[in-house]
Amino acid sequence: MDIIEIAKNAGMQLLLDAKIGRETYHSVCGSLSSLQRFADAVRAAAAAQSPAQGDDEEHMK
Repeated sequence: MDIIEIAKNAGMQLLLDAKIGRETYHSVCGSLSSLQRFADAVRAAAAAQSPAQGDDEEHMK
């Protein structure tokens, strides 16, 4: 899951992209509606990556 790409697609703006030593820093800003779109997109991406809830229960029986 590329959260920087998700933030851009949600309408947020990338303000800072810097590298100091081994660390990379990113900063984003946007409206509340873009934050909501970002949260919805992250939730959808996480749900798509995780197995169905019923599958775990089947394996435990």
